[in-house]
Amino acid sequence: METIKNYLDTMFSSLPKTSQILKLKNDLLENMEEKYNELKDEGKSENEAIGIVISEFGNIDELINELEIDTNKNQNILPTITSEEAYGFINTKKRAGLLIGIGVFLCILSAAMLILITSLIENNIVFTNLSKNDPDLPGVITLFIMIVPAVALFIYSGMELKKYNYLKKPFELPINVKSDIEQKFNAFSSTYMISLIVGVCLCVLSPIAVLITDSLNSNASDYGVVLLLTIVAIAVFIFIYFGNIKESFNILLKIKDFSKEQNKVVNVVASIIWPLAVCIFLITGFIFHIWHINWIIFPITGILFGMFSSVYNILKGENK
Repeated sequence: METIKNYLDTMFSSLPKTSQILKLKNDLLENMEEKYNELKDEGKSENEAIGIVISEFGNIDELINELEIDTNKNQNILPTITSEEAYGFINTKKRAGLLIGIGVFLCILSAAMLILITSLIENNIVFTNLSKNDPDLPGVITLFIMIVPAVALFIYSGMELKKYNYLKKPFELPINVKSDIEQKFNAFSSTYMISLIVGVCLCVLSPIAVLITDSLNSNASDYGVVLLLTIVAIAVFIFIYFGNIKESFNILLKIKDFSKEQNKVVNVVASIIWPLAVCIFLITGFIFHIWHINWIIFPITGILFGMFSSVYNILKGENK
């Protein structure tokens, strides 16, 4: 197969790297690969299959004229991303997913630690000499201590990804690099599917922690909430980490074709509804002391947001 790719690279080397030319090149490679595999299945040797595929290729100039493709070198040419840039972006996206996932994990876990420390103080297990007027103070301090490194991770990840902002504009991949990335993406797809299943199962099973602790001891429901938030934090980390890896493939291979407006609306709603849910959770917990039940805010928010996203995408799709 490398022989066919090198042959195409040579044939197209004198032509401008416009979107039309590069699309023609990719289409030809797919057709030639398909023909090559058919010949191999028929029992042809590798050299025979390559020879037949190349002989049936035809004249590139005749093909361009037949398809009426403009070969004017003065027209806008899309920048070509090198293999180093492409794989560097994948690795950076993967590292950013890890750091952002850890940051979000710390943010969710900080709320869990707040509830845990406050419950331990109220049950006279830790900080027994602390004034009863400030039972929430150690938990609040712990919350902010955990949020600070999380924010630092968010900032660092954003700065790392900023150098790849040029990938937001149209670009092209070399045909051999695109083929290799497609293979890696296909191999990763099963891993991503498993990560989604595990994350969703953890979210669905997380309320069991509250139900079990509450059934064992009605005064221990707060600890169940702590366990629930920890499980949710693990699930969110899985979503973010593997989601970032998948997004790197999507960007390079241009798999997703959602409108910018569609993504913008969903992202804006997400940036509002989730912080609001956390605020409601903390306010109801501190003021009304209903930690044993206010955890239900998170699954309800998740369901409502999922419904909004689905309905909005369907409506926008029907309007196109």
